[in-house]
Amino acid sequence: MENLNSSNKDIKLIAIDMDGTLLNKQHEISEQNRKAIREAEQKGIHVVISTGRTRMTCDDLVNSLSLSSYLITVNGSEIWDEKGNLIERQLLDFSFVEHMYKLKQKHNTHCWAASVDNVWREQFPDDFSSHEWMKFGFDIKDDQVRDMILNELKQNDALEISNSSPTNLEINAAGVNKAKAIEKVCERLGITMDNVMAMGDSLNDLAMIKEAGIGVAMGNAQPFVKESADWVTSSNIEDGVAVAIRKWAL
Repeated sequence: MENLNSSNKDIKLIAIDMDGTLLNKQHEISEQNRKAIREAEQKGIHVVISTGRTRMTCDDLVNSLSLSSYLITVNGSEIWDEKGNLIERQLLDFSFVEHMYKLKQKHNTHCWAASVDNVWREQFPDDFSSHEWMKFGFDIKDDQVRDMILNELKQNDALEISNSSPTNLEINAAGVNKAKAIEKVCERLGITMDNVMAMGDSLNDLAMIKEAGIGVAMGNAQPFVKESADWVTSSNIEDGVAVAIRKWAL
C-alpha cells in the first residue's frame, strides 16, 4: 500500500471492471455507483468500463450508464471509441483455442470462449478456423486440475493468462491486458497512466491496478490483487466503486 493523498493525483480517467466490481451479486449496477459515475462524468472525467465481457454480454449494462467515453472489452482485446466504433481488436490464434478445447475435454472442465461473432459455452464449432477468436476461459473447481492446465498453458509464450474469479483461467493473446488497452486510450486523450484510477477484483484487473496512478482493489478482491493495490475500497455489494470515486476523484 502506498501512502497516497488525493491532492497529488489529478484523476482524468476512471477505469472500472464490471463483474465483482461495478456489478453486485445480482449483476446490477447500484444507484450509488450510477450517481458517482454521473458526477465524475459531469466533472469532465472519462469513465471507461474495462471488462472481460464481450460487447454482446456487456452492452445493455454499459448503455444504461450513457457514458461518453471509450469502452474496453474482452480483457483488452477490443477498444471501442465514444461513438461505438472499433479502434482495435487483437485475436487469439484458432489453433490455441482448439488445443484448449481439447484440454477441456481431456480434463472434463467447464469452459467458454469469445469469438468476434459469438460467445461459446460448452458447445463449440466443428471448424475452429472459421471463426475469429479473442478469449478462451476455463472454470475449474478442482485446484489440482486447474494447476495442471495452468502449468501447461504457461509453456506457451503466445498466451496471456489471467482470471476473473479464483476458480477460472482466462486466456488472451500475449500482450493483451486491460492496462495496455487503457494506455492506448490515454495516448488518444493526451493523458498518462498517472491520471488514471483503475479498480477491479481479479487477476485480469491486476495490470491496470498496478500501472494506474491510483490502483483500487475491491473489498471482495482476490488477496494478491489487494496486496498490489494502492487502496482497498468496500466490496461490490457495498457500492465500493462509488466509495472510491468519491474519495479519489470527486
